[in-house]
Formats: sequence, structure tokens, C-alpha cells
Amino acid sequence: MNIRTRLTVLFALLVGSILLLFSLSIYYLFDQYREREFYERLRQNAVATAKLLENVEVSGITEEMLQQIEKNYMSFFKGHVTIYRPDNRILHSTDSDHEPVSLQFLEQVRNGQEIFQRQGEVETLGVRYDDNHNRRLVIVATAIDRYGFTKLQSLRDILFFSCLGSMGIVLLAGWFFAGDALKPVSHIIDQVNAISATNIYARLHVGRPKDELAKLAVTFNEMLNRLEQAFILQKNFVSHASHELRTPLTVMMGQVEVALMQNRTQAEYKQALESVLEEGNKMNKLVNGLLELARVNADAGTLSFKPVRIDEQLWQARSQLLKKNQEYRIDIEYENLPGTEEELIVMGEEALLQIAFQNLIENGCKYSKDHTLIVNLNAGVDYIQLTFIDHGYGIPPEDIPHLFEPFFRSETTSGIIGHGIGLTLTQRIISIHKGYIRVESEIGKGTCFEVTFPVRKTTPVEKSVAFELDDKP
Repeated sequence: MNIRTRLTVLFALLVGSILLLFSLSIYYLFDQYREREFYERLRQNAVATAKLLENVEVSGITEEMLQQIEKNYMSFFKGHVTIYRPDNRILHSTDSDHEPVSLQFLEQVRNGQEIFQRQGEVETLGVRYDDNHNRRLVIVATAIDRYGFTKLQSLRDILFFSCLGSMGIVLLAGWFFAGDALKPVSHIIDQVNAISATNIYARLHVGRPKDELAKLAVTFNEMLNRLEQAFILQKNFVSHASHELRTPLTVMMGQVEVALMQNRTQAEYKQALESVLEEGNKMNKLVNGLLELARVNADAGTLSFKPVRIDEQLWQARSQLLKKNQEYRIDIEYENLPGTEEELIVMGEEALLQIAFQNLIENGCKYSKDHTLIVNLNAGVDYIQLTFIDHGYGIPPEDIPHLFEPFFRSETTSGIIGHGIGLTLTQRIISIHKGYIRVESEIGKGTCFEVTFPVRKTTPVEKSVAFELDDKP
């Protein structure tokens, strides 16, 4: 069942339920009104019959005349009136074929309770009446409200056929209403189907700004913006990666071809192999960087984080770099010593943090004239801030917004070996650790990278366990 049919059925059921409830309410209220009206008419007839009987001798009306009057009157109701003496014998009855009532019924009425009963279409009313002879009589009036039931039947037929006709109109109106309501959805579907990789720049038309469907179109457009950016980045990434990989391969192939053109000395062969090895190392480093970047982008949601001390990872990154580059000078300073060890702990993955710190430290040392970098560690209550300061060439202001784009390299670093992947990978690692990175630079004076991580909050249970462990001898 499609949405249009479902909306039509739901709309018809809703309106039909309201119509049915409305019709039943009208029918019930009219039936109650008829019953109250007929009750009053029965009561008036019962009292009138008793008064006529009481005034027979005074007015000179004979019994036969009284019966004729009552017969003409009760023929309209199709019923009769019976008057009972105090000893429960019949004093007067307009119909000899009437059904007797129970003694309990007579006693309840005689005690002052008016009783109105209904059995099918036959309605019975019992009323107490005290005549001029101080007799406590019971008047029982029984009749069928033919006129009232006829009107009730007519009302029932009118309501029934009106509901049927209304449901047909409701179904038709609901079908057109659902179609009109879903027309913008169909328009959005057509626009979405028309968007592909060749025209990913296309956007959905936004209708009325306060419409929910317009908000849906805006959401689609925002998603398309992200997809377009990812598509462009991927396209640029593949283009740059193929170019960066082609360059060392070309150099390696050229070196090998030159070496094979003629016989050479052992020293010349060694020099050629060393050149090929150097290019191979460059290519290997580039491939490893690409693999790390792809892993971080693809598996960010599946990384296993655990409590990690930032200062330990920083010192380990420093130690690893000094082993490979002894000319580097890396100073780590504590700007604000933490009061407890917990203030240096974040939730993260050690291997990724090592990569990020090594990239930042190596860039600072590599692009400094004296290969010196200063790292300031500032531990706050809710955050840990690391500042990487070098005194190198600096970065032009127009290049700073592009620093974290894959394969981007500033003109000031054109003479230094690199591929432009490190900062992109570093920013991604810091981002998945809920941190952020900020850059400040001045040409000729140096660059400052400021990295901030949120501190891991220790739960009360962990604090109590740590306190107990510290107290043990």
C-alpha cells in the first residue's frame, strides 16, 4: 500500500469515526428526549384519567362516556390506563385485556416512588394518586409511542444513509487531499533521481521556508554539499596521490635505465642503487601515510579508546624522533603542572596520538632553521592544551586555511622533502579524539600549532578504587 492510499484510508477512518460518533450521539440524545417527553405525556394522561374517574358522579359523566373519552385518547398512544385500589384490586381500567403488574411494583409506587419501565416498545409508568376519599390509589399507564418511534426510525435512516454518502465524499476528498499533499514529495524524488556524479553540484528546489518538506529539501541540500565536498576531495586525493606516486617511480625507472645503458663501475652501481633506495623510501613513506589516512577516515567509529596519559605519549614521540634525527632539539615544558595524574588523561588510542605528535614535532623541527621545537603543556581542569612552537620560515596567511588539505604544501616549504599528508592526518586524529587544532604563524618568525584535548572525567567509583589501591601497603 503506497503512502497516498494509506493517507486516504487513514483520513477516511478518522473522519468516518467522527461522523459515526456524531450520529450515535444525535440518535442517543433524541431517544432520551423522546423518552422524557413520552414519560410526561403518560403521567399527564394517568392523572387526567384519575381525575375524570373521580369527577364522574359530580359532573354527571357516565362510565360509558368516560371509557369512550379514554379510548379515543389512548388510541393515539396505543395503550391503556389501570387504577388500583389500596387493597390492590382494580378500580378502573380502560382495557380489559391488560396485563397485571406485580404486587412489588404496586407497593413501591404506593410508597411514593414513580416507576418508568420499558420492554421493547411498550413503556409503563406507575404513579401514586390520593383521591378526595383519602384513598391512596396507584395509576399504571401503559402505551406505545408510535409517533415517537416513527420519528426515531426516520432519524436512524437519515443518519445511516447520510454517513454512507459522507464516507464516499470523504474517500474522494481524501484521495485528492493526499495527492496534493504528496505532490512536493514526488517533485523532490524526481529532483533527487536527476542528481548523479556528473551533476552533483545540482540542488533541490526549496519551497515555502516554513514547510516541513522544505526543511527536508534543505537537509538533502546540506547532505549533497557534504557529498560534493567529499567527492571533490576524493577526486583531488586520487589525482595528487597518483602524481606523488608517479614521481618517485619515474625517478627510480630513470636511474635503473641509465645504469643499464652501459657497463659501470661498482661505485656507480652503488650510487644508482642508493638513489633508487632513497626514492623507494620516499614512496614507502607516502604509501604508509595514505594507508594511515584511509584507516583513520574509514574506521573512526570502530577505534578502541582507553585512558591515555598525554605527557607520556608526547615523551615517547620525542624519543622516537630523536632516534632517527639526532640533530633535532625538542624541549617539553610544563606551563601549568597538574595537581593529579587524572588531569593528564584523555580517552584515545596510543598509536594514533603517537602519529599526530610525531607529525607536529617533525614538521616543527624540519621547517626550523636550527631544527628546534618547544612544546608547552598546559593542564587545566577540563582540558589539556599542547603548544608546538618553532622559529622557522613561517607560513603565509593565505596558505593557512589550506594547511590541512591533502597534498597541500606552502611555497615556503618547496625546498624541503614532504608530501602534504602529515597535517591532514594529524587534524583527523585530533578530531576523532574530540579535540581541535589552531594555527598561528608569522613570516620569518615561526609557527605555533595549538592542540586542545578534553580531559577524561573520572567517575566516583574509579576514584574510590584508586584511593583504596593507594592506601594499600
